[in-house]
Amino acid sequence: MKMSTKGRYGLRLMVSLAEHYGDGPVRVGTVVQEQGITANYVHVLMGTLKAAGLVRSTRGPKGGYELTRKPSAITAFDVVSVLEGETIPVDCVAKPGTCLRAEACPTRDVWCQVAASVDGVLKGLTLEALAENRPGLNKTPNYCI
Repeated sequence: MKMSTKGRYGLRLMVSLAEHYGDGPVRVGTVVQEQGITANYVHVLMGTLKAAGLVRSTRGPKGGYELTRKPSAITAFDVVSVLEGETIPVDCVAKPGTCLRAEACPTRDVWCQVAASVDGVLKGLTLEALAENRPGLNKTPNYCI
């Protein structure tokens, strides 16, 4: 399974919102600066995430986007499934009728296990965990001179 930019960038955007959770709406310019994603693409992704009920938007000078639930209550699976659809490596895993050999295929079980593993990893990762473990992010100020 190859993740598109929608899934990869969308998950990054959601982790960014998780890092700012409780601070009010996060401005698009802030997300653009932090993630290096164009403002237009941020709006496209956020529109999809908003339609799915994962984010809400606020208009005006102090407007922006914010999570609708705590970061601990949103998983990577929630985000990726909204932006990518099913996380399956081959069609016959979700729709056995698409392959005439599904019943006798010696590799179908492998693909089913791959799909279950991917889903398990994504369901086991919350935005909170991803935000806390982000490489290069030091949340504790360092006052050493």
